[in-house]
Amino acid sequence: MPPVAPLPYVTAGLGGSGGVIKRRPEDFVVEEIPLYPPCGDGEHLFVLVEKHGLAAGALIQHVAHVLGLKPYEVGCAGLKDTHAVTRQYLSVPAACAASVQALDHDRLRVLSAARHRNKLRTGHLAGNRFTILVRETAADAVPKAEAVVAALRSAGVANFFGPQRFGHDGATLTLGLALLRGGPAPGLQAVHPGRRGFMRRLALCAAQSAVFNETLARRMRDGLLHTLIAGEVAMVVRSGGPFVVDDVAVEQPRFAAHEIVPAGPMFGPKMRRARGEAAAREQQALATLDLSAERFDGFGKILLGTRRAALVWPEDLAVQAVADGLQVTMTLPPGCYATVVLREIMKGDSVKASAEDAADAELDDD
Repeated sequence: MPPVAPLPYVTAGLGGSGGVIKRRPEDFVVEEIPLYPPCGDGEHLFVLVEKHGLAAGALIQHVAHVLGLKPYEVGCAGLKDTHAVTRQYLSVPAACAASVQALDHDRLRVLSAARHRNKLRTGHLAGNRFTILVRETAADAVPKAEAVVAALRSAGVANFFGPQRFGHDGATLTLGLALLRGGPAPGLQAVHPGRRGFMRRLALCAAQSAVFNETLARRMRDGLLHTLIAGEVAMVVRSGGPFVVDDVAVEQPRFAAHEIVPAGPMFGPKMRRARGEAAAREQQALATLDLSAERFDGFGKILLGTRRAALVWPEDLAVQAVADGLQVTMTLPPGCYATVVLREIMKGDSVKASAEDAADAELDDD
């Protein structure tokens, strides 16, 4: 794993509940919130499925095999955790309507199917709803967790990429950095030829995400999480539209009202560039990983570049005591990690990605 400092906490002054997650798949339930319902007609079929302890890649391969499709013909809004129960939509050609029930097996159920005019694509969802059981918590877990939740409702959650993004022991990130630096990438040759393209994209996006995390971590360590920086790129919370902060005094009240939020770098040729001090801070994050902005050019659609909100405010964030531990519920925007919220609540090193989940880390639209 590259020498990147541990991520700071928004709630560093508060204790955690302790505990462990994902002892069983049913401990981690994710329900996709669609951006729009299927309209009832069209050339595509939206299939709502529930998978139980099944890797996202295995899901796509199974659907393609049973329906006689190529994997790229199966659309999805986002890849979901392996060690979980997840409900999500897939899209397939409408000609498959008579065969979708054949997809059922011991870890997959088809819940419904309806036609739509467009194929489902990455990022086409309103968010994800989580219901998570934290087992083996401390005796005073509930008051500690409630204090953290109260703080996060006000301060927001630092929108870090979770450990799933970087692979088991950082292997995916290590590969991505090697690709960006232009040196040998022996780890890629060990991947099955049919998955090398997918793994290459995963690795490059992991490196892109590591720069975002490093930039945000530096901001937090310098006490600037809730303070705008002159020349930085911010985005309108409601629309996602980016703009450069020219007048901090004018924009800071909008940030305090959650109308706008700083937008960290996801480097690529189409990324909106920061200026002045903010640009210098982003360059420092790149240098920490022995990269430059130019290294992200030339990878086509994999690394076009974008901006990502530095803070998010989870909806319906709540905790309660249950028979087996602590139940955490929340709704997050697309591309945000429940494990990052859990890390604040639990503290310590309890929240870790499994090798299987790391291999299926969710990719966002660039």
